[in-house]
Amino acid sequence: EPKKVKLTVARGGPLRVSDPEGQIEIVWSDGEPVSPPSAKAFAICRCGQSQTMPFCNGAHRECGFSG
Repeated sequence: EPKKVKLTVARGGPLRVSDPEGQIEIVWSDGEPVSPPSAKAFAICRCGQSQTMPFCNGAHRECGFSG
């Protein structure tokens, strides 16, 4: 049985994605593929301030994001 992808919403932080099999595909709205920093676990920015969009770089700590 395939392992499940897990999406965790961090309070005041990013969406954490873990995929034990490293099979998740990420694409921009125009269909252009995006390579995550790690295929098995990464964080998606929710604050909009990351310099490594769409991935989190910790900018939510500096900008006061509380979503």
